[in-house]
Amino acid sequence: MNLEIADRMNGYGEGIFQLLNEKKEEMEKQGKKVYNLSVGTPDFPTDPHIMEAVVKAAKISDNYKYALKMLPELTQAVISRFEKRYHVVLTENEVTDVYGSQEGIAHIGLCLCNPGDVVLVPNPGYPIFSLGPSLAGADVHTYDLIEENNYLPELEKIDKKLLDKTKFMIVSYPLNPVCSIAPDRFYEELIPWAQKHDIIILHDNAYSDIIYDGHVGKSILQFPGAKENCIEFYSLSKSYNYTGARVGFLVGNEYLVQSFKRLRSQIDYGTFLPVQYGAIAALNGPDEGVKKRCEQYQKRRDALCGGLRSIGWNIPDSQGSMFAWGRIPEGYTDDAAFVMELLERSGVLCTPGSSFGSLGKGHVRFALTLPEEQIKEAVKAVAASGMIQ
Repeated sequence: MNLEIADRMNGYGEGIFQLLNEKKEEMEKQGKKVYNLSVGTPDFPTDPHIMEAVVKAAKISDNYKYALKMLPELTQAVISRFEKRYHVVLTENEVTDVYGSQEGIAHIGLCLCNPGDVVLVPNPGYPIFSLGPSLAGADVHTYDLIEENNYLPELEKIDKKLLDKTKFMIVSYPLNPVCSIAPDRFYEELIPWAQKHDIIILHDNAYSDIIYDGHVGKSILQFPGAKENCIEFYSLSKSYNYTGARVGFLVGNEYLVQSFKRLRSQIDYGTFLPVQYGAIAALNGPDEGVKKRCEQYQKRRDALCGGLRSIGWNIPDSQGSMFAWGRIPEGYTDDAAFVMELLERSGVLCTPGSSFGSLGKGHVRFALTLPEEQIKEAVKAVAASGMIQ
């Protein structure tokens, strides 16, 4: 019998995180110290009031039935959060939940695109930005983000003929992996530009609570005219350390939100109710934990970026997100090979920039997922490796 799978699977090789994890486990079995700064999984504990809400709800047998829809209390919690945090007024029809923003981005193209429609995604950019629209048969094109332009797209340089075919464009600030933020003027230019070309803007807002040096994270919906053509994924994963619970929200243009809600009703039966109750507790709870974690992330950033610069590796300060980004040291050309050598010689594990697109080549990404003191140890281990000249 000849078993065949879809041609699209030819483009899905073994993920880089899996390969790096296998190498990490191999070294640990040999008794070697590994500083894992690769995968962006928060190491901070979830706030007690969130866990208590989940536990309380999990003890109620009715909460194990299909949820089917978003709890009204959760909808109101999202509305309240956006009004308090971003000064954005949302209606109930401008909000829907989703099983994590990654799942949302994976499926949104099925709602927005016909096969052959163009979708614009950032390069470098998070891999799901390209993978999601490709599953819908969209024609995915990248727009370049370069350090010299502060990792902002040059909108007027995008091919006009391409824009005529473009259905939606993904933007995200702070942007994983390059850790840059966008000034207000960018959104003020982007929204009318997209409206001029009949383009939907999808903003992935995963890290607006993890921004440094006194800057304030924004929602794209704060800017004039945004609800005409913009939608935004808002996640609880990083702000509240609620990653494994898998809950996020799509907010913005009512027609687009309700269309995606209708698509999702064909895919699953709603978010597990105890998870929803935990989300309500998170959104309605105090912000002290969110702010303290941001302060700790900034201390980790300073320890990593400042520490590496002090030993001769010029890693710029991350502006936001739980990551840091920079070029590989002089004398190296292959970022994937460099990452493997760095792991073997220092025990420090990071991610090759080429995992995030062609313009990521020659770069690496660090996740700020170890305590400050361990990051300082990691910097010393890099210095002791002799790889930085």
